[in-house]
Amino acid sequence: MAYLDHAASTPVRPEAIAAMQPFFAERFGNPSGSHAASRATKTALEEAREIVAEATGARPQEVVFTGSGSEGDNLAVKGAAWAARERDLDGVVTTGIEHKAVLGAAARLERETFRVTLVPATESGTVDLDPFAAALDERTAVVSVMLVNNETGIIQPLDEVAALVRERAPRAVFHTDAVQAPQWLDLRTHAAAADLVAISGHKFGGPKGVGALVVRDGVTLVPLVEGGGHERELRAGTQNVAGIVGFATALRVTDERRAEEVERIRAFRDGLQAALARDVPEFAVNGDERRRVAGVLHCAFPGVEAETLLIALDQQGVYAASGSACSSGAIDPSHVLLAMGTPRVRALSSIRCSFGYATTADDIDAAVAVIPEVVAKLRATRAT
Repeated sequence: MAYLDHAASTPVRPEAIAAMQPFFAERFGNPSGSHAASRATKTALEEAREIVAEATGARPQEVVFTGSGSEGDNLAVKGAAWAARERDLDGVVTTGIEHKAVLGAAARLERETFRVTLVPATESGTVDLDPFAAALDERTAVVSVMLVNNETGIIQPLDEVAALVRERAPRAVFHTDAVQAPQWLDLRTHAAAADLVAISGHKFGGPKGVGALVVRDGVTLVPLVEGGGHERELRAGTQNVAGIVGFATALRVTDERRAEEVERIRAFRDGLQAALARDVPEFAVNGDERRRVAGVLHCAFPGVEAETLLIALDQQGVYAASGSACSSGAIDPSHVLLAMGTPRVRALSSIRCSFGYATTADDIDAAVAVIPEVVAKLRATRAT
């Protein structure tokens, strides 16, 4: 097996597994209780909060644990917009290349009569700053621009975005979906300009079903889930202590090892790209190669449908992904590539290979051996 889909989910780091084990058995108390068993889990919960705060450049009281990156995005975008109603703000500005969690939240707000603007991206894969600036006004309530695109791996110009928000929409809250960032970028600096920062554990070696939303002091949100005082009254419900401990442990290890892992993974990515460029005619990379994180190779194979290619690769033990999705038998191109102005035909022939801490040289060797051969066979079949 050559697993090239780390942007979708990574294997859990051994350190995170070890840290979680006690909370599935002997350390089972409810962290909201007052007796010794509860205090033990409450202590672990708050220690995890401190770890996440340190790694994200936040204060512990600014860290709200969630069930996923999608939940964090929804709490940020909807929660900030709903809270802004009291200040007579009704504008929501985001981009056409955002994760579906942000786009779905924006669509819901539009149905609730908020003014929603989706800004296109440039061919390089970054938000187009001119129409972005034009979309901002004094009544803008919330702005959402991701830090690293989940398909192309392109880093967005967050500092420039934030400067425009402060200048043209000074009452707006600025959110960034940073789910794809912690394994590649230091959030202390790269997400410092955002009021709200969403991350998710399973992208960097933590367990699935747990994430966090950094809510800077002074930012007001309306919760999605009510019914208790948990998480600053922003997310009612007993916390997933085991998952949170594993999440924080994985984030700490990722933060400590980022420099060495990024260098190794970039070499793997570049090696695969060079081999495909050599062995596959018309192979092309989507987006600005200079702005990519180390762990993503989003590329096009003209003359081959992405879904057919992915199925064929799967049969050969090479696992990658596509921005396309099957719905009622129809294959749709990536909304990210379309928002970048990519021709539909090229978008339908594009796949994402993504890498992580567990990627090995054997994964790359297998991909180099299999992908060119599979592409050639599919092109030959199509030609006949």
